[in-house]
Amino acid sequence: MSGPQCCENPPTLSPSSGVGSVLEIGGLKSYVSGSSDSSLAVILASDVYGYEAPNLRKLADKVAATGFYVVVPDFFNGDPFDPANSEKPLPVWKGLHEPAKAFEDTKLVISALKSKGISAIGAAGFCYGAKVVVELAKDGLIQAGVLLHPSFVTVDDFKEVKAPMAILGAETDIHSPPELVKQFEKILSYKPEVASFVKVFLDVAHGWTVRYNLEDEKAVKSAEEAQTDMLNWFVKYVK
Repeated sequence: MSGPQCCENPPTLSPSSGVGSVLEIGGLKSYVSGSSDSSLAVILASDVYGYEAPNLRKLADKVAATGFYVVVPDFFNGDPFDPANSEKPLPVWKGLHEPAKAFEDTKLVISALKSKGISAIGAAGFCYGAKVVVELAKDGLIQAGVLLHPSFVTVDDFKEVKAPMAILGAETDIHSPPELVKQFEKILSYKPEVASFVKVFLDVAHGWTVRYNLEDEKAVKSAEEAQTDMLNWFVKYVK
């Protein structure tokens, strides 16, 4: 997390992006997209740049279009990481926004969703958010999880997951390099009762699924391939 890749290609945040709306769910402001009548929900746990990243909201809208009620919580209470803020370099910012707190907050979001009639929930975590999703899967709070270029997760985490888990890694990633992703895969292979899917994308770097240049055709194609893999996982297991 302290490496430079989390600071590369920061998105231009836009509170007005997306076709959904911002609501309070479980005490957290959240970007919400999709029909509130759906009984199936997906939580997208953001990277350090938070819930106003346009590509993330665009992805939320895409997932919602397939029938899920999608929630992107603001874990950072209006204080996403800003690489231009010299007073809050990444280690300092992280100390103010530990994933453990985001995990606890997400439990409240899940309770609120269930009180609305949601019967099955999937969760995808990007970089920082991956740790949140792993913890949800360890506690059996979700029906399926997807980790995209994860940070903070450890081999030991996967010994405890109880929900079907997909891991989408990048060829160039100092946070979860391919050799570490392969270790995750090995641990999951020892748990036949937990469905798993692991894929390392070539010619991409950490953050590629949500921090890509819309003008770069190759980057968009790689991001969309990973997003499709994520969505297929949810369609299969969140029902």
